[in-house]
Amino acid sequence: MTKKSSIKTGHRRYSRLVTETNSRAASRGMLYGVGFKKDDFKKSQVGIASTWGNVTPCNMHINDLADHTARGIKKAQGMPLIFGTITVSDGISMGTEGMKYSLVSREVIADSIETVVGCQCYDGLIAIGGCDKNMPGCLIAIARLNRPAVFVYGGTILPGRYKGKNVDIVSIFEAVGKEAAGKINQSELEEVESCAIPGAGSCGGMYTANTMASAIEALGMSLPGSSSQEAVSKEKILDCEKAGEAVLHLIEKNICPLDILTREAFENAITVVMALGGSTNAVLHLLAMAHAAKVKLELDDFLRIGHKSPVLADLKPSGKYLMTDFIKIGGLPPLMKVLLEEGLINGECLTVTGKTIRENLENVTHFKKDQDIVHSLEYPIKKTGHLIVLRGNLARDGAVAKISGKEGEYFKGKARVFNSEEEALEKILDGTIVKGDVIVIRYEGPKGGPGMREMLSPTSAIMGKGLGKDVALITDGRFSGGSHGFVIGHITPEAQEGGLLAIVENGDKITIDILKRSIDLELSEDQVKKRKSNLKIPEIRYKRGVLAKYSKTVSSASLGAVTDLDIN
Repeated sequence: MTKKSSIKTGHRRYSRLVTETNSRAASRGMLYGVGFKKDDFKKSQVGIASTWGNVTPCNMHINDLADHTARGIKKAQGMPLIFGTITVSDGISMGTEGMKYSLVSREVIADSIETVVGCQCYDGLIAIGGCDKNMPGCLIAIARLNRPAVFVYGGTILPGRYKGKNVDIVSIFEAVGKEAAGKINQSELEEVESCAIPGAGSCGGMYTANTMASAIEALGMSLPGSSSQEAVSKEKILDCEKAGEAVLHLIEKNICPLDILTREAFENAITVVMALGGSTNAVLHLLAMAHAAKVKLELDDFLRIGHKSPVLADLKPSGKYLMTDFIKIGGLPPLMKVLLEEGLINGECLTVTGKTIRENLENVTHFKKDQDIVHSLEYPIKKTGHLIVLRGNLARDGAVAKISGKEGEYFKGKARVFNSEEEALEKILDGTIVKGDVIVIRYEGPKGGPGMREMLSPTSAIMGKGLGKDVALITDGRFSGGSHGFVIGHITPEAQEGGLLAIVENGDKITIDILKRSIDLELSEDQVKKRKSNLKIPEIRYKRGVLAKYSKTVSSASLGAVTDLDIN
């Protein structure tokens, strides 16, 4: 091998450590074994992190997309190396103990990608994600590594059809509540569940996967349009191939993720999430991604940006339309162009194209006037953001609500207290929960769960039972992007940490005021002190394994539930 290279600036910055000089002969020998030829050692090596898994429709096609990405890398004279990381299915594990591993998987994904790319000395990275935690997990790793990288979204699923209407995963969860309420029979429930998921792709509304994919595009870390493409489409194949070419350009110019992941970029992402009516999980994940990128981002930034950010897209779960409908009218780029022209996002932020947001959007055409999926700024669905940060004695460090405007802005009721999601679901389905109740689900936070489970089963059962406007649900857990109703999650400090949620008793009065951004337990200071003196926090049941490690290391939800907070 030659000791001196004639490579372009930025090429083989890392891979030369394992390919140059005679001392690296064994390394080269291993690479010959995976298919390298002599000339390939002159090329930049690009890792392709595939989140493929046949465990969920969201990711069942990702390996095919990885192959298309590899073709793009080869076309640009790079050397692709595909490796795997995990994925889990929220939709399958929802409502079970298994769901405790869902948020944990974000950390496992980030750690595993960082491990492979760091160990193998890849010059660049393309990460391809499908299910919810894939997106933030990949971006956390990309930010930590800070070497040229592009994220590719696996794409959204096509809708199922039932009785002439579009259905999706949330339709099934809500059908469970309808069956319990006697609104549909067992046969109808089985028909819905059999047709709602027709194939590959992520859940079809503006749920967490589509929300985070859109946020990442707004951040500038995926190619324009990547977030609003169907999983099985020519457009998604082309997106993969172009990403392969784009990463080589980034390597050549030495444009790295931290050049792109600025505070202004995160503010753009928050604005886009608000415009889309996206998932509350965006708060948790953007905080974690910003932490990895060494960008100071706090809960109150969501409140500040939300004051000037309207909700424009009428997308499920609160709205009428699915992601496939949004794609038909042009997807995210036209929406971002509207926001840019109104001065709501920063157009000077750099992106993985090597160009700015403004430059990327220059030739994008506006939405046609005859569509009603994305409203105009003159007639928004909601004049301010739907992701609301609440504080009060129940949430000293903050809580997060998704208020589209349809749920109301004030709720006062009597507490119905449950120490697990399963207990609450049982009482919702059997009719115990009635109008005026505030359902309290605790010990489901990051530490207490552990794992901060999503509460899609209870919230969907509430909607299915027809109680969506009559009860509230509060929790130190979190919600699926498919949840809607008067629901407040991410309550911090969580019950496991001695937060006031731990002392709530059946019958206590709880007041939630969206306009005042408050959530309070109506107890005197003396009552609070007395209950706290008698409080016994249950021990974490998991003593070994990944959930035990997670519970020991995870931070508060108000900080993004990160696991490396105190290392530095």
